[in-house]
Amino acid sequence: MQNKGFVTFVTVSLALICAFYLSFSFVTNHYDKKAEAMGELAGRAYLDSMANETVMPGYTLKQARAQQIGLGLDLKGGMNVVLRLNAGDLLRSLAGNPEDATFQKAIEQAGKNNSQGDYIDEFVKQYKALEPNANLAVVFGSGDLRDQINPKTSESEIISLLREKYNSAIDASFNVLRTRIDRFGVVAPNLQRLEGQGRILVELPGVKDPERVRELLQRSANLQFWRTYTYQEVADDLIAANARLSELSTPAATPVDTTGLDSAAIAQAQAKAAEQAMAQSNALFSLLVPGGRGGAVVGYARKADMDKIDSMLRVAKEHRAIREDLTLMWGAKPIENPETRKATELYELYAIRTNRSMTPDLGGDAVTSASSDIRNQFGHSEPMVSMSMDTEGAQKWARLTKDNVGRAIAVVLDGVVYSAPNVNQEITGGNSQISGSFTMEEAGDLANVLNSGRMETSVVIEQENVVGPTLGQASIKAGIISFAIALVLLMIYMCLAYGFIPGMVANSALIINSFFTLGILASFHAVLTLSGIAGLVLTLGMAVDANVLINERIKEELRKGKDMTRAIADGYGNAFSAIFDSNLTTIITGIVLFFFGTGPIRGFATTLIIGLIASFITAVFLTRMIFEALDKKGKLKSVTYDTPLTRNVLVNPNYDILGSRKKGYILPVALLAAGLLGLFTIGLNNGIEFSGGRNYIVKFDQKVDNDAIRTALAPSLDNKLVLTSIGTEGDQVRISTNYKIEDDSEAVEDEITNKLYEGVKPYFASAPDRDTFIHESIVSSQKVSPSMSDDIKRGALIAVGLALLFMALYILIRFRDVAFSIGAFASVTVTTLLIISIYALTWKFMPFTMEVDQNFIAALLAIIGYAINDVVIVFDRIREEIGLHPKADRASIINQALNATLSRTLNTSFTTFLVMAIVFAFGGASMRSFTFAILLGVIFGTYCTLFIATPIAYEVAKRRQEKK
Repeated sequence: MQNKGFVTFVTVSLALICAFYLSFSFVTNHYDKKAEAMGELAGRAYLDSMANETVMPGYTLKQARAQQIGLGLDLKGGMNVVLRLNAGDLLRSLAGNPEDATFQKAIEQAGKNNSQGDYIDEFVKQYKALEPNANLAVVFGSGDLRDQINPKTSESEIISLLREKYNSAIDASFNVLRTRIDRFGVVAPNLQRLEGQGRILVELPGVKDPERVRELLQRSANLQFWRTYTYQEVADDLIAANARLSELSTPAATPVDTTGLDSAAIAQAQAKAAEQAMAQSNALFSLLVPGGRGGAVVGYARKADMDKIDSMLRVAKEHRAIREDLTLMWGAKPIENPETRKATELYELYAIRTNRSMTPDLGGDAVTSASSDIRNQFGHSEPMVSMSMDTEGAQKWARLTKDNVGRAIAVVLDGVVYSAPNVNQEITGGNSQISGSFTMEEAGDLANVLNSGRMETSVVIEQENVVGPTLGQASIKAGIISFAIALVLLMIYMCLAYGFIPGMVANSALIINSFFTLGILASFHAVLTLSGIAGLVLTLGMAVDANVLINERIKEELRKGKDMTRAIADGYGNAFSAIFDSNLTTIITGIVLFFFGTGPIRGFATTLIIGLIASFITAVFLTRMIFEALDKKGKLKSVTYDTPLTRNVLVNPNYDILGSRKKGYILPVALLAAGLLGLFTIGLNNGIEFSGGRNYIVKFDQKVDNDAIRTALAPSLDNKLVLTSIGTEGDQVRISTNYKIEDDSEAVEDEITNKLYEGVKPYFASAPDRDTFIHESIVSSQKVSPSMSDDIKRGALIAVGLALLFMALYILIRFRDVAFSIGAFASVTVTTLLIISIYALTWKFMPFTMEVDQNFIAALLAIIGYAINDVVIVFDRIREEIGLHPKADRASIINQALNATLSRTLNTSFTTFLVMAIVFAFGGASMRSFTFAILLGVIFGTYCTLFIATPIAYEVAKRRQEKK
């Protein structure tokens, strides 16, 4: 093999990189175990104290935790946030920000109502109660809806219009949040709309910085550019405000009561009274230091005093001590100490030149794109955000900067000043920057928020919790143990099939492949979920497939009488094109799924692409180097690549597979027809992600085990439930179910709560009665919308369709025959539809849940990749045989190729089936549906390769030939 030095260099470099990134997980796990041994409170305090301590060269524990490979919500949990739309701000905007006290009070009262009813109805009810003769057309006819409301518009039409705008704002916020989270880098987040009052549930797996997430989620992305005043221009306003506030806050002087005090205490009391009197006579300036460093800064204050100063400034403005077009805003970041470069407690106050309507000089809707960047100036590197504007925005920006040369323009985001640079010259082209002592992470988040778009109104965090894994610790442990058992059995099988040395070389490649895949995932800060594990399983299966293919080809060459050196060279050479084509076809699938999919689909695609690249390196190059090195040392003299168990199995088979194609069509056609009938009559067992459901958070009086509660509740709720631990105490569980989700009656609500009560009652230390359970133990209950919303489902279908299309196009280009493309497309499609058919026909009576959820989608994606890999390898052998015997009968050539690859096809199918069967049997109830889908896929994929893909390719080629 050529370029051994290069392959060695790449392998060693990759191994070192992977070891480096995986080391973070080992280090953090070490400290987590130490903390766990200390108990919950002491352990948490220990981890907090260690957060900024160096635990490995150049990395603190907090930094190491950010680098480790994360686990998703289903495996480890994460952060659970309930966001609530600030509907009051939306109505104020729609009404043109009226100062009517009744309107404001109605909004306040509607916001206090936490029921699951409609917010608009609640607002109208409160407003009518306060103002019975109110005319909504007058209230909303002068705001943003003035073009749609006139004096003749009926009240019902106005309410309908308000509800439409309200729902539109929720949808817009939902989409903006999902875009932000996708760009934030969280894999497989869960977003769901909760019924009533504009709430959105967000679950983020593996989140390590809650403060950063809060900041990201709550920003409305309202970007504005404002002209500013200088300190000299507003100094009189500040002095007047201070005087007026002092006047308002100065009470009549009261003498100091010195009864019973000694002289020292009297002096202390008098000094304190004098200090209070001084502060009252200097109300604003006792908290705010006036003055600035030039530009728009007009004062400084401590963070602790900012809210109080804001209240004072509002009072001063109400008393007209401050001019109408002056608004004072705080800077986004504290001032840095120039010597230590560390943040202080002081914040700058900026003088912004506004107007009565608060319309900015330039709005953020002019920004078309934003990106984080590094500005190098005078040897100092500073992260910043670069922005580009549309044509109209660029023209306004040029005019604004031209009119304000020598003055500062403030860049304000969500009411906070990020920077206020002085304008040196007119800026054309629509490009600008935001700076403000950012870290690269903060600059990236800000660019993300700007790119995601502006929410129509702000959202606030109403509730936030740490959530545990949905699969449960017992299920996860069972899954890991079963996977380990399957891997050991797989390794034993490889040795039994090909002999100890070839088997161990293949096993080494599998271990190294897994090591490389996990290491690269860690370097990407990926979060591993069940769908990611599906990608790992598939890449493991394809890694085995590549080694089986190579070993079979070497065995063939040895049977032709070649020596070992030549057999290795020819075996690898003949297997290369099949491995390359099959891997590249599946990688194309992964790339399409990554760019067009969301959530679990992207997680699956990432793992798949990385695993396939690692598999190609280990199977094609690394194992060859090992075999050639062993051959040079004479270690392979007695190696035959078979054993007594496999020596006479499928040696020169001669089955007429193509001749049996019509019989082969009967099974898939019959199953597809039955499945189609089942879909229309029985339907699929849709999971909560597709159907929506009901959430109940139940608080127990002791720590409980999720798996035990799941076992207790599953029979009565038809196995339709997902359990999630809430908080860190282990005594709260969220029970999500779509049991009778189509029925909204109170009778069903009572039925479900009764089933919950009867199911969980044994897990209380002191069982409550039914009424206490419903009103106290059920902390909250709500209906949730499907997290797989229509656009996500549509995106998933488009992603899968495009993946199949690109697959077919690649096969067409590579094999130069449309018959192969049609055969491959038909085989993979039929395999997928057969799995769906079995689920539609059997879910009602299977002893385990067979929900169609995100994990089922991940399993289907894994099978699509697996099935196309099988098909391409068979097609590659057919192409090779046609090249060797161009004049021979096409049917006999295809049969010969099918028989030549039969041993490889069955070997690969058996090894993958073995792994998944062990996981199915011992991996826990919550993983059975997922593994069952893959088991079906292995069986149907193998069958369709032999009796669908190749026969259809033959039929198409034959008809094209007859037409010619």
